[in-house]
Amino acid sequence: MTIGFRIKTRSRAVEPEWIGKFKPLPVANISDSMHRMYAGGAALRPMHREGKLVGRAITVKAPPGDNLMLHKAIDMAIDGDVIVVDAGGDVTNALMGEMMLDHARRRGVAGFIINGAIRDADAFLEMNLPSYAVGITHRGPYKNGPGEINCPIAIGGMVVMPGDLVVGDADGIVTIPIDDVAEVYDRTVAKHAAETKQIESIRAGTHNPTWFNEALAKAGCTLPQPG
Repeated sequence: MTIGFRIKTRSRAVEPEWIGKFKPLPVANISDSMHRMYAGGAALRPMHREGKLVGRAITVKAPPGDNLMLHKAIDMAIDGDVIVVDAGGDVTNALMGEMMLDHARRRGVAGFIINGAIRDADAFLEMNLPSYAVGITHRGPYKNGPGEINCPIAIGGMVVMPGDLVVGDADGIVTIPIDDVAEVYDRTVAKHAAETKQIESIRAGTHNPTWFNEALAKAGCTLPQPG
């Protein structure tokens, strides 16, 4: 097995129950519950029409513009897998388009995160399989390799390990390490409940926050005096 050109089997993955548990939770709340330290970067934007992405990561490391290993990852995927590809963020050549997307959808792939470009953008909207990328181009991919499957990758400083839980919505992408899923879930549920209560208070007209005045005073800001 040669570093840089190898395919591994995934030895661990989050239990399927967590996919359902995290589906209703906003990415923003999950991110806050991890101290805002696990984000794939603002460049990753939804290419589908609507809907949530939640699943187990299959990781792919590919040269810019080459999709040989992405084809193999789709072949390896099982129901509920999210294929996460680090191709260096290059958008010169698309890594996938309509045919690969349709094939993956029929195989039960839950979605894609592509640190690179896609093409056939209308098909991504029509099929609505949750997919994120950093760009769109009509130029097609190479299929030469090398690359790696189910090895650690990083996108925008966010490390993704095979089997990690991946969650995405309109705000972007976050990954949760396997061993931290239960703790992050509990913290996120509490955070979401607190924000839901605040929203209800705002809509009822009873929300009157004053914490920022204390923060301004503590920082030495001169506040206007009444009268």
